[in-house]
Amino acid sequence: MRALLLENVHPLASTMLGEAGIEVETRPGALGEDHLVEALEGVDLLGVRSKTEVTGRVLDARPELVAVGAFCIGTNQIDLATATRHGIGVFNAPFSNTRSVVELAIANIIAMARRLTVRDKALHEGVWDKSAEGSHEVRGRTLGIVGYGNIGSQLSVVAEMLGMQVYFYDTDEKLALGNARRCSTLDELLDSVETVTLHVDGRQGNAGFFGREQLERMRPRSLFLNLSRGFVVDYEALRDVVVSGHLAGAAVDVFPSEPKRRGDPFDSPLRGLPNVILTPHVGGSTEEAQEDIGRFVGTKLRDYVRRGSTALSVNLPPLTPEGAMHASRIAHVHQNTPGVLAHVNQVLAQHDVNIGGQVLATRGHTGYVVTDTGSTLSPEVLDALRAVPETIRLRVID
Repeated sequence: MRALLLENVHPLASTMLGEAGIEVETRPGALGEDHLVEALEGVDLLGVRSKTEVTGRVLDARPELVAVGAFCIGTNQIDLATATRHGIGVFNAPFSNTRSVVELAIANIIAMARRLTVRDKALHEGVWDKSAEGSHEVRGRTLGIVGYGNIGSQLSVVAEMLGMQVYFYDTDEKLALGNARRCSTLDELLDSVETVTLHVDGRQGNAGFFGREQLERMRPRSLFLNLSRGFVVDYEALRDVVVSGHLAGAAVDVFPSEPKRRGDPFDSPLRGLPNVILTPHVGGSTEEAQEDIGRFVGTKLRDYVRRGSTALSVNLPPLTPEGAMHASRIAHVHQNTPGVLAHVNQVLAQHDVNIGGQVLATRGHTGYVVTDTGSTLSPEVLDALRAVPETIRLRVID
């Protein structure tokens, strides 16, 4: 098998896949659609981070892909519906860089509250400006967290340890940690806090979620952070409220349009503003987080290829086949309709194939069954299984 890993995926992933007998090619940057389609010829596994768009066109052009690994939290850069339609497994790392993002958020909050970027710039320009004006401790400040998932909830705990009072808002019912207080609406949160930080996911419904109305509703001289997705915030409106003085500072790590390669030019309406911290989507870019992501996603890809495990897959039904395989293992992705399993087993029985073990799981319209057999499978058996009308993808793991 062959794997293509893009965007400087941690080398640990290459090592793990190589040790599993998979030939690995790595490339440092992201690829556009046309170049990606070309690069995927003969490739079984694709690894990307956040910049490469694995569109429906790409997947339709290369339906023979076995799996895609997103070496990051989000998967909105991958057309999951098309991947599922072709039976291509998708895996990500939903937890591995949580701590790194939390630490960057805390660092930004402290830096903005103390106006460190303003003091730093003045000294670099040769101006000594020793003053407490506009500089505050974070202890006792109120922090509003929008999105109380893995990152938001851990940030809640760390911020409280620093003496901050934490409020949060989430559209789903979430258990409050520590002394955090849940707000029933976003407006309630904006009316209650002095610092707002966004940690929402990349679903398209969140596009433009935080615009001029929300920014102007924030309390005067508040601080604002977005370390989630670039398209959820109106950055022209954010510039206006910073320039007007309504907000005292902002920290942004994600942008609606981001350069694909290191060293490419970058522009934003937020450039050059005082007490505005801009970072190039590095929330999870610590050596510790990237190593953990490389290990986590590399393991998921290896286990899917070698054992048929779909544990924590983003799009396929979750299965963790136990025990040693028999002579052959059949991994069968199919449409989730009544009678498919009976049809598969009928084909095996007709060809005198003994079933040594079998597990099935479903997710929405998709089913996934892993069958261990006591004999080597003939081409006739495989052709008959592929001919089952509901079959999406059939793999044999020897």
